[in-house]
Amino acid sequence: MALTVLEKTALWASGLTAVGIGACILTAPHAFFASYAIILGDDPSLLSELRAPAAGLAAFGVLILAGLWRAALTPLSKAAAMTIFLAFPAGRIIGVIVDGLPSAPIIGALLFELAIAALCVLAFGRGATPIRAKHPIGRPKH
Repeated sequence: MALTVLEKTALWASGLTAVGIGACILTAPHAFFASYAIILGDDPSLLSELRAPAAGLAAFGVLILAGLWRAALTPLSKAAAMTIFLAFPAGRIIGVIVDGLPSAPIIGALLFELAIAALCVLAFGRGATPIRAKHPIGRPKH
C-alpha cells in the first residue's frame, strides 16, 4: 500500500527531526544545550548520559526515514514516530507540572514536538494497519 502525502510528510518531518536532534546532541552536546541556556560542564558521566539516548534518537530517526523506502519497515516507522513524538512532549509536560516552567527555548521545543505529534496522529492515527504475523500461534497451517 502506497503512503499518502500526509504520511510521507509525517515520516519526513519526524525522521529528520529525530536524526537532527540526536546527531546534534551526540556530536556537540555543549553547543546544543547552550542553545537552551543550559551549561553542561565537562562531567564525563553526564555527557555519557546525554549522548547515549541521543544515539538512540538518531537511530530511531533513521528507522523512521527507512519506512519511506522500504514498505516492510513502514508500520514500524510509523509506530516509532508516534512513540517518540508523543513521549517527548508528554515528558516535558510532566516536567512542567512537577518542576515548573523551563526556559523559553525549551517551551519552543515542546510546541514543536506537539506539532510533530499532531501531524503523526493526523497521518497515522486513523485507519492504521496492524502488523500481522504470517502464521499466528494457534492457527492451523494448511
